[in-house]
Amino acid sequence: MSHRLLTMLILLALAPLALWFALSHGSLNISAQELWLALRGNSDNAMSYMVIHELRLPRALSAFAVGGLLALSGALLQVLLRNPLADPYVLGISGGAAVAALLSMLGGLGIGWVRGNAFLGALLSMLIVFGLSRLGSVWTQNRLLLTGVVVAAGWGALISLILALAPVAQVQGMLFWLIGDLSYATQPAMALLALLAGLAVSLWFARALNLLLRGENTAAALGANPARLRYIIYLVASLLTAMAVTLAGSVGFVGLVIPHILRLVAGSDHRFLLPACVLLGGGFLTIADTIARSWVAPVQLPVGVITALLGVPAFLFLLIRSR
Repeated sequence: MSHRLLTMLILLALAPLALWFALSHGSLNISAQELWLALRGNSDNAMSYMVIHELRLPRALSAFAVGGLLALSGALLQVLLRNPLADPYVLGISGGAAVAALLSMLGGLGIGWVRGNAFLGALLSMLIVFGLSRLGSVWTQNRLLLTGVVVAAGWGALISLILALAPVAQVQGMLFWLIGDLSYATQPAMALLALLAGLAVSLWFARALNLLLRGENTAAALGANPARLRYIIYLVASLLTAMAVTLAGSVGFVGLVIPHILRLVAGSDHRFLLPACVLLGGGFLTIADTIARSWVAPVQLPVGVITALLGVPAFLFLLIRSR
């Protein structure tokens, strides 16, 4: 059995195990038998049935979708920018979403408006970065990266201003959103559909992504169209990031490190790497969110804190071992 096949089988087993962990653990622990009965709709325990179907299952599926979206977006952007430090937030997309979301919170709007405006803010930031990076010059990876970093810095200044002016009662909710919070993620359907669509499009161009790793001249000589591929990667990665940020806020670390971990373990073939990122990113964020809501229950922690605490030691271990 090849190393990549074994890794994929492990990841395929990890996904349902992560969902089982999320559904069975929390302030109310649910046994495997009771969980199975509740999922089939035959549970005699009304409390367990309600907790699973109305609280934990939507949140677990949302966490899996967000983790997959961020990891897939990170893998695409690292190829696009040829920069190992690229992540879904490096181009300022999350900054635009954050400003729109915080302004909505400041105005007292409901969670639906907050999410809708966050998605519009992410799209606006995407258009600004893409438009400015092409203005009056030939498009290059460095130009796109520098434009994204500068736009992100501008959004960061606006975020600081909003937090400074916000009432004290609203600041904690704003900070939770900025760090990453899945407390209100109860409608995962759109995120799951976006994840499946993004993965399908990315796999369609997996061979071209492998060629692009060797350089644009090599990719063009072997039949790829680097210019068109750059636009597609940027559009897909930006939309995936916008969907993830809309649902859970700015969850850090996942999109940066998950692709690196898989490259260290099984190489850079995107036919394997892209679906593996979805499985590992989704399972990882599902477990992290379960720990965030149950570690010091009934107090819930921002999931972004847990992703960093769990992921940094694992990544450093693999990095040191690979040397």
